[in-house]
Amino acid sequence: MVWATEEPKLDIETIVNKANHVAYYQGDDGKSKVNMVITDKSGGKREREFIILRKDVMDGGDQKYFVYFHKPADVRKMTYMVHKHTQLDKDDDRWLYMPALDLVKRIAAGDKRTSFVGSDFLYEDVSGRSLEEDTHQLLQTTDELYVLKNIPKKPDTVEFSYFTVAIDRKTFVPMKMEFYDKQNALYRIIESKKIEKIQDFHTVVKSEVRDLKTKSRTEMEFGNVQYNIGLSDDIFSERYLRRPPSEAIR
Repeated sequence: MVWATEEPKLDIETIVNKANHVAYYQGDDGKSKVNMVITDKSGGKREREFIILRKDVMDGGDQKYFVYFHKPADVRKMTYMVHKHTQLDKDDDRWLYMPALDLVKRIAAGDKRTSFVGSDFLYEDVSGRSLEEDTHQLLQTTDELYVLKNIPKKPDTVEFSYFTVAIDRKTFVPMKMEFYDKQNALYRIIESKKIEKIQDFHTVVKSEVRDLKTKSRTEMEFGNVQYNIGLSDDIFSERYLRRPPSEAIR
């Protein structure tokens, strides 16, 4: 007789760390070409096309991001860089280079919950939120998903009261995030629309965010995704904001 073995129950910390790793830390570094479409409540569309580079300083810890914009003309050659710090007492370092003004601007720590280049995604959505900033509760376990509730430790620093995350139990890909405002009303949803396995990594290749208050939505499609390409640490320095490296341009 063969006895069925129950899947071991995972503690909340393990679930959170696995999902965070899949979302932001697969491979030592990575590159992707991103096509972004912003649709307003009237159906009007705007597009953005950019390349994003990512390098881990430490697995599960600090990271560096570099974004180079190709389209449209008004943002072409604009660059955005993040040195992400996971320690609670250390703010991320963020820079934006605006070629029209030939100006490198430091982005204040408080701006990470603002719109990323006019889209419904926020700066923090792109580079991730430190796990230490929230307390995590397991609300529900279904056949397919873990559903978590995340409550900010410093509620005055964010516009939401809490957010939930539905995580695929097999792949640990975060499938859906729902944000609730200070009146506990749902106002923002981020969904992973398409997943592909690339270099043995389960990868979100299409995601969408919807703002229920403004009735706008933004879709991002990720193409030519590559992991472990050996990006140099030099790329993620301020001097490359004005003259981006070849890896960011093509």
